[in-house]
Amino acid sequence: MKELEKYHQAFEKYLENAITDKEPRQLYEPIQYIINLKGKRLRPMLTLLSCDFFGKDFNAALPAALAVELFHNFSLMHDDIMDNAPLRRGNQTVHEKWDRNTGILSGDAMLILAYQYFEEYSAPMFLDLAKLFNKTALQVCEGQQHDMDFETRDVVSIDEYINMINCKTAVLLGAAMQIGAIVAGAGESCKENIYEFGRNLGIAFQLQDDYLDVFGNPEAFGKQQGGDIISNKKTFLYITALQESNEVKKELRQLYNTSPKDANQKIARVQALFQTSGAADATLRETEKYTHKANGFLEKLSLDENKKASLKEFGKWLMKRTV
Repeated sequence: MKELEKYHQAFEKYLENAITDKEPRQLYEPIQYIINLKGKRLRPMLTLLSCDFFGKDFNAALPAALAVELFHNFSLMHDDIMDNAPLRRGNQTVHEKWDRNTGILSGDAMLILAYQYFEEYSAPMFLDLAKLFNKTALQVCEGQQHDMDFETRDVVSIDEYINMINCKTAVLLGAAMQIGAIVAGAGESCKENIYEFGRNLGIAFQLQDDYLDVFGNPEAFGKQQGGDIISNKKTFLYITALQESNEVKKELRQLYNTSPKDANQKIARVQALFQTSGAADATLRETEKYTHKANGFLEKLSLDENKKASLKEFGKWLMKRTV
């Protein structure tokens, strides 16, 4: 999306000078490694966009945007350890390239660095930012714990799953946008509605992420295809497929209780079951549903129609991604 390019360029330039070589190298090299894997930078761009749209020079939000990106990558680093994931953005995960202990400690350092960047702001603004950040960080941890709990449960409901991805993924997108609004000095109503726009878009984003994990091109997606299937994760696809015939339910549960050395056959069979059961199409419809809900909050914002239209276009662009 062309409108985001100026935010992306400004953030990358700021990042170059912000994350530098330090000692001990074993602590800071993994931070530089994961932060430079050239992710989408979606969350920091949303912080800059929100600040800009609410009437303040978006450069003022660069430290806050970096805090958001550092926190996001900290959570990814630790998630990869817990999931035993071999790839992140098409490259080795930190714990694979170094080791688990390095991944844990460098991740902890990233979290602390994130808070340090909020120190760039005045005391009252720092307090507002820290309160939102603390609430969001705790929710992300809660979401990760729910995700881990689901691995040992036979039954997970759709509502429970949506709540989990809301905490684990969506609230950080909402917070990224609200952080930009806080830096811009936006009113309470605007801060709340831009948060809800980002949060609902975040749910749609994660649902699509689940879909792409199974059906996306692994080279474009940057992750191992079928990683959620290999890990026996109970995603929206899985939960929805279980609601179909007893034959599908029985076979899926059998497949999710196996960990074959060659996972390709398992992945292929689960892909087929997700398609024939209608779970694949249902996931795409649910993605559209939450995108529509997000757009509903735009109508409540005190922004001109051109800016609202740009935010809607951003949502469309995000949901059409293939990576």
